[in-house]
Amino acid sequence: MVTPQPTTPAPARRPLWQRALMWGFGLLLAGAVAVALLLGYALLVAAPNLPSLDTITDYRPKIPLRVYTADNVLIGEFGEERRNFVPITQIPDIMKKAVLAIEDDRFYEHGGVDFVGVLRAGLANLRGGLSQGASTITMQVARNFFLSSEKTYTRKIYEMLLSYKIEANLSKDQILELYMNQIYLGQRAYGFASAARVYFGKSIQDLSIAEAAMLAGLPKAPSAYNPVVNPKRAKVRQEYILQRMRDLRYITPEQYEQALHEEVKVRSEGNEFSTHAEYVAEMVRQLMYAQYREETYTRGLTVYTTLRKPDQDAAYESVRDGIMNYERKHGYRGPEAFIDLPGNADDREQAIDDALLEHPGSDDLRSAVVTSVTPRQVTATLLSGEVATIEGAALRFIAPSLSASAQPKMKMRPGAIIRVTQDAKGAWSVTQLPEVSAAFISIDPNDGQIRSMVGGFDFNRNKFNHVTQAWRQPGSSFKPFIYSAALEKGFSPATVINDAPLTIGPDTGGQVWEPKNYDGKFEGPMTMRRALAKSKNLVSVRILRAIGTQYAQDYITRFGFDADKHPAYLPMALGSGSVTPLQMAAAYSVFANGGYRVNPFLIQKVVDARGNVLSETRPARAGQDAVRVLDARTAFIADSMLRDVVRMGTANLAKQRLGRNDLAGKTGTTNDAVDAWFAGYTPGLVAIAWMGYDQPKSLGVRETGGGLALPIWVGYMSHALKGVPEIPERQPPEGVVMAGGDWTFEENAGGAGVASVGLGDPWPGKADSGASQPQSPADAEAEKKRVLEMFGGA
Repeated sequence: MVTPQPTTPAPARRPLWQRALMWGFGLLLAGAVAVALLLGYALLVAAPNLPSLDTITDYRPKIPLRVYTADNVLIGEFGEERRNFVPITQIPDIMKKAVLAIEDDRFYEHGGVDFVGVLRAGLANLRGGLSQGASTITMQVARNFFLSSEKTYTRKIYEMLLSYKIEANLSKDQILELYMNQIYLGQRAYGFASAARVYFGKSIQDLSIAEAAMLAGLPKAPSAYNPVVNPKRAKVRQEYILQRMRDLRYITPEQYEQALHEEVKVRSEGNEFSTHAEYVAEMVRQLMYAQYREETYTRGLTVYTTLRKPDQDAAYESVRDGIMNYERKHGYRGPEAFIDLPGNADDREQAIDDALLEHPGSDDLRSAVVTSVTPRQVTATLLSGEVATIEGAALRFIAPSLSASAQPKMKMRPGAIIRVTQDAKGAWSVTQLPEVSAAFISIDPNDGQIRSMVGGFDFNRNKFNHVTQAWRQPGSSFKPFIYSAALEKGFSPATVINDAPLTIGPDTGGQVWEPKNYDGKFEGPMTMRRALAKSKNLVSVRILRAIGTQYAQDYITRFGFDADKHPAYLPMALGSGSVTPLQMAAAYSVFANGGYRVNPFLIQKVVDARGNVLSETRPARAGQDAVRVLDARTAFIADSMLRDVVRMGTANLAKQRLGRNDLAGKTGTTNDAVDAWFAGYTPGLVAIAWMGYDQPKSLGVRETGGGLALPIWVGYMSHALKGVPEIPERQPPEGVVMAGGDWTFEENAGGAGVASVGLGDPWPGKADSGASQPQSPADAEAEKKRVLEMFGGA
């Protein structure tokens, strides 16, 4: 029999609290070992390799080139980074609190690393990978300036060590200042001051609580919370930040409620600047790059131009109105393109969006896809989702495309891509992108300051600046320079010249040339004053033949024209050479200012990021240090004749519309109406308007400078001269006297000047086609009397 062995009793199980304490002690010990290892790594490996803080202690952010008008309106910005450094003292308290509420509310309490946040994030990361961070603002500064954004423990250690180093060398306010100026916030905007302007078009000092909260939501994910691209997500993020601000007592419950319901107006990306001056901004960029090269985009240069916002706005609107009036008059060309519209609603919406993105808008000319068509109504959907309904009188413009017999490319049908515009009352109409071009420039004739410049209809569609780059024939707008040359050759406004047919033989250029007047008619002998007012081509040719083409070619250079672009042949009298609108503005300034040459200029001054003036233009002024290029007597008489062009000639529309007596100028229309001009001025403002096709072709058989360019000029001047007092008539300078019913040089008063030209040329008489009776002696006497009365008698 086996005796059973006594069993050893099992040791008593430790109480739960003891076991928990032991596990806790073990974890704590393991944590201490891990921390010791990390600290050892940090001290032995990481710390010696920490970068110098020179980058932030001597902070030099990349600040873009900015271009402003003379009245301090931003018109252009060039650089990879949109940035505007603002000292912490100038950042409003509400913007700082919005950032602290969401990014680091214990910023002013911790020493660079917030251990409570680190522990919380660390536990979350152990459970589910590196999904959370606990970056303080100081740590974000360290990362943004020195480290990558990869999520590794090594990078985190470097980030923490750098944060301590930063905190040891910079104050809290300095760190926050770096953060708020350096952080990327989408739309190429760096820093909250730049973001305030990009997203809301206002200074950071003017932000509301709601706007500040929306901007504060951007650092975490600028693309995800971008209010331009993702307005819904941006709104959700903003509401959460407002709650945080309320809970932290940064704002009152009343302020919270008000901000929560505030409608925040975000600027669209295509509406970045309040004034359309893209051609000017691009000119400035090119000028700056020629001098500063790549530093242009990072040095923080600020350029103040001579432009004035009211003038530029008026010029832009007038050019576009002039072009669109021409387009309406010459009929609808049909839709821009066609797409197939899917039957599924979602697919259809996507197809419309894709198509319209390929046809971007042009200011108020918005692209749309036609969704339904009836003889009485057309509906179209815009990229914004709006539905435009075109009906009633608005259908007249597109009537040919609604016809059942319309050609396929012309026919209006669902899927057609069209342009629509909306009037002040909300009514929609169909329009079209123009094919014709136009240009406009205005300058101060006393010193050459460019007040406005519009190089074309839409810079984004055509970057060719017609003001400075388009060499076109000036037509009759060139005649005043030939007439001025004649005045210095003994002619006077009372010189009688025959407006009769003229045949120039083959000896002048290898072929017969028979110049014509625009209307095809001839009026016989008339005074030079009347001939300019009525823009008589035959008179101009006879004048040039009398004074000599070589003399005239040399003479026009004093106005700034290039002699080689105006060959010394008789067609020069009709403006067959080549000019730019900018050249014409400078040339007409000589008439406007009494005979002085001024050089048009655009840049007033250039300032660096610290406010130091790097360069400043000091222009020569008429009557002071500008060079006189025209005898005061010639300038006075030429001005008096150009005023008559407005009073009673081809530019009378200006007098009718503006109701002023201090206007002068000259219309210009080239052969076959390829170019249309009006060059006009008051003593204080010169403006040039041009219209034509980039690939030269006729504007229409009945189109003229007076019908196309002059309305643009009048539209601008109606704004530019509003409230400007009318300038009295000039007094004749010494050496000018009244003789033969008009002004002339004193030495020519006794008959020594040119009395008549071409009176012996053959005259076909009224019976011939296109001819009319010469000016009768009675008409000539009446004209002399009118001139005497105009200038107060002999």
